[in-house]
Amino acid sequence: MTTSFRIRLSLVAALFGSLNLVFCHAGNAESPAKQFRAGAYAIDITPAEFPVSSAGSMTHRMADAAHDPLHARALVLSDGQSTIALVTCDSCMIPRSIFDAAKQQASKQTGIPTDHILCSATHTHTAVTATPTFQSIVQDDYLEFLTGRIAEGIVQAHSQMEPARVGWAIGNNPRQVFNRRWFLRPGNPLADPFDRGTDKVRMNPSANSKSLLQPAGPIDPQVPVLAVQSTDGRPIAVWANYSLHYVGGVPAKSLSADYFGEFARQFSQLIDAAETKPAFVAAMTNGTSGDINNINFFEGGERQQPFEQIRLVAADVAASALVAYQRIEYQDWVPLKMQETEIELGVRRPDAEEVARAEELIAEAGPGPWRDRRLIYANETLDLAKYPATVKVKLQAIRIGGLGIVSTPCETFVETGLAIKKQSPLKPTFTIELANGYNGYLPTPQQHAWGGYETWRAKSSYLAVDAEPKVRETLLKLLDQVSK
Repeated sequence: MTTSFRIRLSLVAALFGSLNLVFCHAGNAESPAKQFRAGAYAIDITPAEFPVSSAGSMTHRMADAAHDPLHARALVLSDGQSTIALVTCDSCMIPRSIFDAAKQQASKQTGIPTDHILCSATHTHTAVTATPTFQSIVQDDYLEFLTGRIAEGIVQAHSQMEPARVGWAIGNNPRQVFNRRWFLRPGNPLADPFDRGTDKVRMNPSANSKSLLQPAGPIDPQVPVLAVQSTDGRPIAVWANYSLHYVGGVPAKSLSADYFGEFARQFSQLIDAAETKPAFVAAMTNGTSGDINNINFFEGGERQQPFEQIRLVAADVAASALVAYQRIEYQDWVPLKMQETEIELGVRRPDAEEVARAEELIAEAGPGPWRDRRLIYANETLDLAKYPATVKVKLQAIRIGGLGIVSTPCETFVETGLAIKKQSPLKPTFTIELANGYNGYLPTPQQHAWGGYETWRAKSSYLAVDAEPKVRETLLKLLDQVSK
C-alpha cells in the first residue's frame, strides 16, 4: 500500500468519523424535544377577610367563614415543543377579564403563550362572588387577589416541572347525575317570570311526584381521568371530569369548594398521595352540566346533614375515578397541541315593550332586593337592555396524545357534550365548561323551544338561540385541527 493511498484512506476515515459525530450530535440535540414534562400546584384562593359576598343565589348573601379552603389548581404540561397549562378554580363563575389578566401575568413569568392556557371555574355555588348574576354583589376587593393567585399557581406549577409520564382512562358513574329538566303530566301548570305561559318543561320539580312524566334530556355518566406521574412512578396530578352542576347542602353563611374540593381530598387519600413532595394535585373539572344536578327526581331521597351529601357524592365519584386510574397505561411521551379561537354570538336583548313592562313592575314594587321572581327577572330585563347586540366568546381545543379536551365559557347542556364526544376525531374527548369567561347557559335550540329556567333571559342566560350550534361546530373544527 503506497504512502499516498494510506493518506487518502486516513482522510476518508476522518471524514466519515466527522459525519458520524455530526449525526450523533444532531440526534442528541433532538432528544430533549422528545421529553415529556409536567408540574402541578394547588394554590389557596380563600379570602383572607370576612364577611364576603357569596355567589350562586338569586338574592344577595354574605358568608362569615369558609368551611373548607378554596383552591386554584394548576397543571402545566410540555412535550418539549409545546407547553400548555390547565387551571380549575373553586368559584361559581369567573369573568373573562380576570382570566385574561391572570394569563397575561403568568405568560410573562413562564413564557407559556396565553392561548395555551385554559382557566375554568368548578361552579361551586358557595364561593366568593366574582361575576354579577341576579342580585349577587361582586366582591370587588377580592378580584385582584384572585387574579394574582391564579397566575401564581401557574407559575408555581411551571417551576416544578420534571420529566413525567402521562396517561388517561374513562370511568363511569351514573348514580350521581340526573337531568333536572322535566316534562310534567297534562294539567300541571308551568309558570314563568314573564307571564308568557309557553314553557313545556320545569327545572327541579318535586322529586317522586305524580306530576312527573319524563326527563327532558339525557345524562353523561363518564368520569374521564387524565393522570401524570414522575418517571419513577410518583403521582404528580390527576385531572378528572364529571358532568354534575354541583351538590350543595352548605349553610347559607359558609363558603365551600363543594364536592369538587372534597373529591380532590378523597382521591389523594385513595392513592396514598396526600403527603407526596412536591404535593400531589387532584382536580375535578365540570363537564357539560347546565341541565344536570344531584337530585334523584325518580325516587327522591333523604335530606342529609350539611356537607354530608357532598362527602357521599365525592366518595362515590372518587371511587369511580380510581377504577379508571388503575387502568391507565402511561406513556413516556405524547404530542401536545392546542388551538384557540374567538367567535361572535348574538344576545337576546329585550324589546321596548318588555322593557316598559319591567320598568312598571319595578316602579310599583319599589327598590330591591326582591324575592318575587317576576321582579327579579324584571330587573334582569333592565340590565340586559344595556347589553351589546353581540358578544365574543373564547373557545379552545387541546390534544394530549390521543386524548381531546375542549372548553366552553358557558353552563353547557349535556346534549352538547355528548354530541362532541361522539363526533370528535380524538377518542376519548371531554369538555370543560365555564372556561375562560362566563357567558351564561347554552341550551340547544330544542331546549330553548321547551323553555324553563335555563332559557329565561337574564345575565345567566342571554345568548341567542342559535349560539349552541355555532359553539359546537367551532369546537369540532378545532378538534379536527389539533388531531392532525
